[in-house]
Amino acid sequence: MKRVFSIVFFAVLILVFASGARAQNKACALATPDELQVLLGAKVSNLKGTDMPGGDTAICMGQAPTARVMLRLAKRSEKGGGTEAAGIEIAKKMGAQVEVKTFGEITCSTVIPPASLAEHGFNTTCSIAKKTTVAAIEITAKTQKDMIAIDKLRPLAEKMAKRF
Repeated sequence: MKRVFSIVFFAVLILVFASGARAQNKACALATPDELQVLLGAKVSNLKGTDMPGGDTAICMGQAPTARVMLRLAKRSEKGGGTEAAGIEIAKKMGAQVEVKTFGEITCSTVIPPASLAEHGFNTTCSIAKKTTVAAIEITAKTQKDMIAIDKLRPLAEKMAKRF
């Protein structure tokens, strides 16, 4: 009986420590659930973090009634903003309307897809690049009317800049 208790006790300890390790995803620490709720006007559910293979990227994803949320924290590419600029050009070539605004270390963009790609969502992203790290918040709305404006997302990006 003692042996069974010991096995169960250690199994519970392992689960507690494993859950704690998952909860420490650095991307999920970039914005609080309350901040996301204020931004979106609704609670974000299932906010879960994942560390990508290789350890250079952490993402945190959640869902609100009208939008998906993704927070990212990654090692910055040696290419700098070349990857982002290439992505914007591809979106434009596909017929998307793209707006980009830069505020010091923060770059924000909106992408409105053509009607044929609307099911993929209407995106607003702000990213913050610092030395060897880049953080981003990406809100993908289901409809254009539910898009988050750059000016509404930027204050949260400014808070995020202080958290990494």
